Amino acid sequence: MEIKVCGMRERDNCYQLATEVGPDWMGLIFYPKSLRLVTAESADWMIDLPLKKVGVFVDEAQTEVLRKIALFGLSVLQLHGGESVEVAKKLKEGTGLEIWKVFAVGEMLDWKVMEEFVPHVDRFLFDTATVSKGGSGKTFDWGLLKGYPFEKGFFLSGGLTMVHANEIFELSKEIPQLLGVDVNSGFEVAPGLKNIPVLKEFKQKLNR
Repeated sequence: MEIKVCGMRERDNCYQLATEVGPDWMGLIFYPKSLRLVTAESADWMIDLPLKKVGVFVDEAQTEVLRKIALFGLSVLQLHGGESVEVAKKLKEGTGLEIWKVFAVGEMLDWKVMEEFVPHVDRFLFDTATVSKGGSGKTFDWGLLKGYPFEKGFFLSGGLTMVHANEIFELSKEIPQLLGVDVNSGFEVAPGLKNIPVLKEFKQKLNR
């Protein structure tokens, strides 16, 4: 199971994450309304972090996305808003980076809408539907994912904490397309500041 730790921002915390946890991905949020917003001033040291960086964007202009790619050395673009298939395709072709498309889950999932994205994104990510676009600390009904119809892999997100490790492990056996998890607020001591020992234990439990 791959692990993405999102909402990272503080310098010492980021370096601890890299050396003590070593997740597969580190998420940097560029949504202006987020409590975990990363500003350009952090780019000088973040670009040198020995972790693959995922830039999280919400309906952002392509010019600004390209600027963030150059500033932070992003490996992945995570589209967390209402971006169209055309936008995903354009970013994929224009940058050559991986594209992850997020779908916010409420009471249902529309597979037909997702199907149009399949040729143009590298994976999907399912998060709990909230006004704040993530970081809610709330889970959704994972049973909805048991009808997942695509071969393309996906990440599970939305309110994940240590107590979910066993459930996620079991769900991955039932749904092989579940490649990993995206964790954030459930492992924080404050917005943008992660509990490194707990993250380390979570990673061990998830990949036992």
